[in-house]
Amino acid sequence: MEVIDLRSDTVTVPTEEMRRAMALAEVGDDVYRDDPTVNRLEELAAEKVGKEAALFVPSGTMGNLIAVLTHTRAGDEVVVEQEAHIYYYEVGGMAALGGVQARPLPGVRGALQPGDVENAIRGDNIHFPRTSLVCLENTHNRAGGAVIKPESVAAVAGVAHKHGLAVHLDGARVFNAAVALGVNVKQLTGHVDSIMFCLSKGLAAPVGSLVAGTRDWIEKARKKRKMLGGGMRQAGILAAAGIIALERMVDRLEEDHANARQLAEALASMQGIDLDPSQVETNMVLFSLKNIPADEFVKRLQDRSVLVNSMGPDRVRLVTHKEITSEDIEKALNRIQDALKV
Repeated sequence: MEVIDLRSDTVTVPTEEMRRAMALAEVGDDVYRDDPTVNRLEELAAEKVGKEAALFVPSGTMGNLIAVLTHTRAGDEVVVEQEAHIYYYEVGGMAALGGVQARPLPGVRGALQPGDVENAIRGDNIHFPRTSLVCLENTHNRAGGAVIKPESVAAVAGVAHKHGLAVHLDGARVFNAAVALGVNVKQLTGHVDSIMFCLSKGLAAPVGSLVAGTRDWIEKARKKRKMLGGGMRQAGILAAAGIIALERMVDRLEEDHANARQLAEALASMQGIDLDPSQVETNMVLFSLKNIPADEFVKRLQDRSVLVNSMGPDRVRLVTHKEITSEDIEKALNRIQDALKV
């Protein structure tokens, strides 16, 4: 039986055009800044998100950590949404390696509220850490791929900047957000001081993310990348795929969103599933199970060659991506219906 992999958009594989570009890439030593393909990718990435400069890094997790290390000093406090990826899924890196602590706040479908952020900023008191950074996430993973709108980003950034804080955007899937809203991605990145976005999810490159910000800030970030072991030498072989990801793969994200809507609308009608399809905005479908523990349901689907992830005792996440067609969705729905039978 054909396997339908809905675990994550990280399972995408590079296109044939990417593979050809990788094979023919002009390379040099990127730590010496001699790799022309990496340099071209970084220039393209900075232009795409409206920043002065960008830095190619091996992963989104490293990119977020580099940003936190560059914006903060040991003993600082970082304001985050309480289920943000940077807080929930990145192995405590900001604490372990940066010596900074997180201040998690509840959001509304992943969006921090300006008043809550302002109330969380520490005053000048000998007992308090310095609040130096606010981290946002767009789209928001644990909120089911929810889109944070430009006005929400601007409002939180306005509060942060008024108090002298920097703002970093975990934009792992920020191009999904821009496509869903029908806006230029710069409308989502213009108010933040730095951004990380991934090439290896919906954009289908095999490896890599970009961190972008001012030219001076990127120079500092480059040193943090080196400290973390992220200097990749002849990385142009990877960057070549990243260039194609940015030039060719953004608009097609709407196909993933359409497939997710198709999936959500059908799932919402199935007995045993609690799902509001109006909350499916991008390529993630998150739902609750009424009668079956999530881990058991995941195992039932695995037995039927459908791969998904649990997100809690009764929650399941499905993610659409380049490898999934509308026909795959129909096959998956039939197998899901079968797996729901108690």
